[in-house]
Amino acid sequence: MKVFCAQIFYSLAVAVLLLPGKSTPADEAMLATQWNESVLGIAEAEDGFMTLKGLRTTAMMHIAMHDALAAINGQYESHVFDGSMPGAHPIAAASHAAFVVAADQYPDQVQHFQALRDRWLQTLPDSESVRHGVELGESAARATLTDRDGDGWDGEAEYQWHPMAPGVYAEFQEHSGTPQGFIFGAGWARARGFALRSPGQFRTPPPPDISGDAYTRAFDEVKELGRFQSMSRTPEQTHIALWWKDFAENSHNRLARDLIEKEDISLQQAVRLLALVNMAIFDAYVSSFDNKFHYNHWRPFTAIRWAANDGNPNTVPEGSWTNTHRHTYAFPSYPSAHGTACAAAMTAFEDVFGKEYAFTMRIPMVDVAGPFSGKIEMHPPTREFATFSDAAMQCGISRVYLGIHFRYDSVEGVRLGERVGRNVVDKQLRPRTRKD
Repeated sequence: MKVFCAQIFYSLAVAVLLLPGKSTPADEAMLATQWNESVLGIAEAEDGFMTLKGLRTTAMMHIAMHDALAAINGQYESHVFDGSMPGAHPIAAASHAAFVVAADQYPDQVQHFQALRDRWLQTLPDSESVRHGVELGESAARATLTDRDGDGWDGEAEYQWHPMAPGVYAEFQEHSGTPQGFIFGAGWARARGFALRSPGQFRTPPPPDISGDAYTRAFDEVKELGRFQSMSRTPEQTHIALWWKDFAENSHNRLARDLIEKEDISLQQAVRLLALVNMAIFDAYVSSFDNKFHYNHWRPFTAIRWAANDGNPNTVPEGSWTNTHRHTYAFPSYPSAHGTACAAAMTAFEDVFGKEYAFTMRIPMVDVAGPFSGKIEMHPPTREFATFSDAAMQCGISRVYLGIHFRYDSVEGVRLGERVGRNVVDKQLRPRTRKD
């Protein structure tokens, strides 16, 4: 409902903003944010972001929009489509490129996407420039879709369960709410990234030895700060734990839309930012899950309840322990995927806006517990940050307060995300060096 109400607002706004003499570069950037919010709203309604479909579609859509615009103005390098059509209309090119990708991935929503595209096109004069823009958008979108064909985003990979042992991931279907024998995300570890050479391009160091002091400290910390109704966790830490539960593809795209509006950036800059952010998050998931299944490390839920058998005399078991939101995700712990995704996205923001950029981030609602558990409102719904790197680290550490990760999961996830994000911004959509 929220998405479609937003379209009513946008349809009225577009009609005013794109009247002759009324449009500005910042007004035109609304095209990018509108398509972004629309596709992600549909994706969340379809699968709750439990697959890579919505994220992948959003990344492809903004890549296609970016490459179409790059073919007009030559400001940035393209991702895949390397044509040139300087006389094409940018609004027509970007909106039609978005339509082609979105409709291809969500064919049952084609009428909604047509209406969204046409609200922009109908404000433009009937001209050769507009027709060329539509042709250009079509070409850029088809090139992007062809490039991603067979990338394995929805592939399945077999998982070999291992005998119960210290540090080894174990099943806990009673806490994950999943069927017996189910494990999530093994196929994600084999998907083709947007900038990664391979899923295992960036390998994190091993987690600490279960018998060592570093592990004991991490064990004790999550046991106390991450427990349900912890008396050691402060109200601030509880807010951090809950507030950051929003999926990275949701929260960071919301942040991108807010910053695009705040900074009055152009349509080309807006679609580039959104393409970089979503490519970074996608590659972060691929890289983190590759590492997860490489190390197959256990979750705090298992570690705390089974501590009598872990060979470490300094870890004290607690057979009824549960975490802050009484749910554990059904895949290995190390490193944190959430920390990786947050850091990768924040690295893209940092590349665009700079390292010393203060901002406010909104997360108005989060899941009560695990996926599809209903929503609760956050009070307050915003948090303020001095830098993007500060936000990335807080996102990572939030999983300790939530009780689903050890600190080393979170810290190494953030470090991995920074490497993945830097790999994206160093390789993709770079400013062109003009030769006079």
